[in-house]
This record gives sequence, C-alpha cells and structure tokens, in this order.
Amino acid sequence: MSMQVFSARVRGGNIVPEDGVSLPEGTKVTVIADDDQKTFSTTADEERELLDAIAEVERGETVRAEDLLERLRR
Repeated sequence: MSMQVFSARVRGGNIVPEDGVSLPEGTKVTVIADDDQKTFSTTADEERELLDAIAEVERGETVRAEDLLERLRR
C-alpha cells in the first residue's frame, strides 16, 4: 500500500487537494487538520509512531469509540 502526503483546503465542505494532486473517486484518505495558528514538532521516533498509527488505521486495525470508552470506565 502506498501513501502520499499532500496539502488540501476545505471548499464547500469538501477536502480539495492542492498542487495538482488528483485522486481517483473513492480514494480512502487519512486527514490531519492543520491549524494555521498552531504548529508542532516531533522527534524522528514520534513521527515513526504517527506513521505506524496511520498505517494501522489504513489496515482497519481500529477500535470503536464506544468500546474504548467502555474499557476506560473499568
């Protein structure tokens, strides 16, 4: 499975890729929203963890929010 990183803007409620990026209809995407006012830095290890987490989601290795909240209540 390949992964692309690109910028996009929300226009009319839709996420529109910038810089000439074209995605086929139905492409599954993971969105990390960028707040123009706030930035963050990561170490190489943190970036690797983030990319690993994104890959897990892409493989469908997720937990439903309801199940997570139930586990946390225990």
